[in-house]
Amino acid sequence: MVTKISNEHFDNLAQSLADEGKLVEAGWVAMFSTTLKDADPVQIAEMRKAYFAGAQHLFSSIIGLVDESAGPSDQDIRRMDSISEELKYWVEEIRGSAAHNEA
Repeated sequence: MVTKISNEHFDNLAQSLADEGKLVEAGWVAMFSTTLKDADPVQIAEMRKAYFAGAQHLFSSIIGLVDESAGPSDQDIRRMDSISEELKYWVEEIRGSAAHNEA
């Protein structure tokens, strides 16, 4: 059973998790609080798996791609910039979708 709690509580929980070194869990809490509060428990469980799978994929990809030389290479910087741009477009897409759904 999922208990409904306030956005302020989610914000405090996300901050506490980040402080504990659970940044991915904090992101999940933030996403859950904004998009899945009314979902059924099975959907929530499956979405959490998908969220963590995406985070694991991104993290392992970054670790696998980074040149282990003395510092980040130009290629490493380009890759990180590409990831940043891809995620910025995704955020814009989600914001647009949310605005459309609220209208």
